[in-house]
Amino acid sequence: MAGAVRNFLRAAGLAVEGELARTPERVAEAWAEDFLDGYRRKPSAVLGELHASPGAGLICVTGIDFHSTCPHHLLPYRGLAHVAYLPGKGGGAKVAGFSKLAELVDVLAHRLVLQEMLAQEIAAAVQRGTGARGAGCLLEAEQNCLTCRAETKVRARTITSAFTGSLTRDRDLTRAFHDAIADARRSRENSR
Repeated sequence: MAGAVRNFLRAAGLAVEGELARTPERVAEAWAEDFLDGYRRKPSAVLGELHASPGAGLICVTGIDFHSTCPHHLLPYRGLAHVAYLPGKGGGAKVAGFSKLAELVDVLAHRLVLQEMLAQEIAAAVQRGTGARGAGCLLEAEQNCLTCRAETKVRARTITSAFTGSLTRDRDLTRAFHDAIADARRSRENSR
């Protein structure tokens, strides 16, 4: 990877010396350890041990910081992920640890993936991994494709969402999810 970066810099007409001498190794390390490390982990293994929680209602975790990379231009995007799911019914209902949901977001985001596909993959992985009746994911992100290229739109943000199972059919559940996101946003703004 470092060799490819070195060749890229040379192809751009830059001398790989002085300040750029260690750039190929730094870039390779950043991509391997921070941008593409999600490929080394299986989403199905991330949620870990589930805990019994009969009677649990809609579970929402909002404001999860994430970053990913667009496969079209290899430019990063970053923002907030909001995840919700409705556990299975009865005594067999299982829930995941909250930190494990954030870890799942990172595993799926640290790949080359479009934002809209990332939302779908997160919702599907949460439902599959917890046995939930339904799941949802809403992503708010700053896309560097919009903010740094051509006619820049520095305040532009993209919002994508995906729902599975009961969250696709039950408007009250999706409204509760959106209300939880709005409440968390207000709380963050008031604490500043």
